[in-house]
Amino acid sequence: MEAWGLNGKVAVVTGAARGIGEAVVRSMAEHGCTVAALDINTSLLNRLVKELHASNLAAAGYTVDVCDHAAVEQVVEGIENQLGPIDILVNVAGILRIGSAVSLTDEDWESSFAVNATGVFCMSRSVARRMIPRKRGSIITIGSNAASVPRLRMSAYAASKAAAVQYTKTLALELAEHHIRCNVVSPGSTQTDMQWSLWDGPDSEQAVISGSREAFRVGIPLQRLADPADIADAVIFLASDRSKHITMHNLYVDGGASLGG
Repeated sequence: MEAWGLNGKVAVVTGAARGIGEAVVRSMAEHGCTVAALDINTSLLNRLVKELHASNLAAAGYTVDVCDHAAVEQVVEGIENQLGPIDILVNVAGILRIGSAVSLTDEDWESSFAVNATGVFCMSRSVARRMIPRKRGSIITIGSNAASVPRLRMSAYAASKAAAVQYTKTLALELAEHHIRCNVVSPGSTQTDMQWSLWDGPDSEQAVISGSREAFRVGIPLQRLADPADIADAVIFLASDRSKHITMHNLYVDGGASLGG
C-alpha cells in the first residue's frame, strides 16, 4: 500500500453510503487514508463507518446535502479541524432522473443539476480554497460516459454530468499552478442501485451488455458490467503518487462501451 503514497492522507468522499461511493471509501481506507465519508443518508452512512471501524480502518461519517453551500462549508471546516488537512476529494454523489427530454419536469432537471453539477462545484470550491495555500491536493469527480455519448431518456443526467466534467477540467487548469491535480473518472454501466433501477426483467443485464440498435446504444465490448470496485481502482490510481503528472484527464471505465470516448 505504501507504494501508492496514500497512507496517512485525509480523503473526503461524497455519496459515500452505497454503490461507487462506498467502494471508494472502503478502498481509500484500506490504502491507509483517514476517510471522511459524506452522504445524505445517515443510517447507511453510520452502518458503513461502523463496519470500517470493526476492521480497524480510519473513517468518520458526516451527514450533509452537497447542494447546500453553507452546509458544505461547515462540514469541510469541521473535517479539517477534526481529521486534518484534506489531501483528496472524490465527488461521487449523484442522482438519476429518467424521462424523455420533453416530458421531464422542472424538478427533474433542477435536482439533477443541483446534485450532479452544483454539488461538485460546492464541494470542490470549498476544498480547493483550503488546498491552494498548501500547494498540494487531488480532486476527482465521478462523471459518466453518458456525458459524451447521448442516451435516450437521460438528457438531464447526461447534461448535468457533462457540466461536472467540464467544471472539473477547468478547475484543473486553474489549480495547476498550485500543484493541485483534478481528474475525472467516467464509468459506464455499473452494478449499483442506480443501474438496477433501470432494469425491468431477468434479461436486463445481458441486454445492457449486448446493446440495442433501437436505443442507438452500443453494447459493452468486454462483455461485463463494471463492479463498483473497478471504479474505485481508477480513483485510487488518480489520487495516488503513481499519477502525479496527470491532470485534466477523463478516464473512462466502461468496458469499451463509449468506444474510447
